[in-house]
Amino acid sequence: MALETANIQEKLTQKFGNKVLNFAMSRDIFSFEATPDAIHEVIRTLKVNEDFNFHFLTDLCGIHYPDNDENHQFAVVYHLHNWIENVRIRITTYLNQEKLEVNTITDLFLCANWMERETWDFYGIVFTGHPQLKRILNMDEMVSFPMRKEFPLEDSGRTDKDDRFFGRTAQKI
Repeated sequence: MALETANIQEKLTQKFGNKVLNFAMSRDIFSFEATPDAIHEVIRTLKVNEDFNFHFLTDLCGIHYPDNDENHQFAVVYHLHNWIENVRIRITTYLNQEKLEVNTITDLFLCANWMERETWDFYGIVFTGHPQLKRILNMDEMVSFPMRKEFPLEDSGRTDKDDRFFGRTAQKI
């Protein structure tokens, strides 16, 4: 039997109720949201339940939406793949700005280890229960999270470039 998006939605809604919401097709990928307290169990269900078979974590990343309300400024997005029926799914969980925490899924997917470390390193999202949550690409001494929108795009103290060469002034060379 083919894996239908309506079946996924129905079974997840039956099991998790209002902790899963906003089901939609987005760019040919079935997408929905899950609350942070339910995300681990939702992903575990999608992996272990033989009706779903999402055994491959394609990607996990963070996003910062500074213009959203405080409960939707940060998100963690998970992309799973069912290789048996070649179906992809996207799950998003939004985090409160004051509590940037979500449970780790390293117990479900070993590859989530580095993805979660990268997300913490760049956005400051804490993955509770992660076995070794530490910087992966930035220096350990760094106190900021460079992918957040409040982080400046470039060093304001740089003297080795002239903005005129980058089209940032009306002056012609």
